Amino acid sequence: MKYARLTKEQLEELHPEFINFLATQSITGEEWATIKDKQPEVAEEELDIFSDLVWEGVLQKAEFLENIAPQQLFLFKIEDTEMHLISLKILKEGIDISTIKGYQWLQQNFAEDSVEFFTASKAFSAKKSEDIFALIKQGASITKGELYRFFEGMVKQ
Repeated sequence: MKYARLTKEQLEELHPEFINFLATQSITGEEWATIKDKQPEVAEEELDIFSDLVWEGVLQKAEFLENIAPQQLFLFKIEDTEMHLISLKILKEGIDISTIKGYQWLQQNFAEDSVEFFTASKAFSAKKSEDIFALIKQGASITKGELYRFFEGMVKQ
């Protein structure tokens, strides 16, 4: 398995897509029931293959990621061959931007000396999707990029 197995809830959401996936392999609903019952290891392999296919599709479409830690914000923009990072570090004691109150503080004080900005760029390895998935495993979420674009404007000034 290249990525991670989808959760039960995710698989339920993708039930029609999973049925199509099985159909492409000429597996009927009745055959799938038999496989699950008599060959659970084969059923597990099919779930893993399907999960990897879903993840690959999601990762290829991802354009922005963000990871919010108590005193740091990591914003990533994904391009064809590299990713760009804008990172904010909170220097003021007692501020936790992963909470509503702390995030509100950041919205009001991002231009203060108590917030440091860093930028960087990094080329992807030959396995771009795996690089992106590694960030997700570390806590990043795929986003539409509103925060990245906002802070990109601040950094360019």
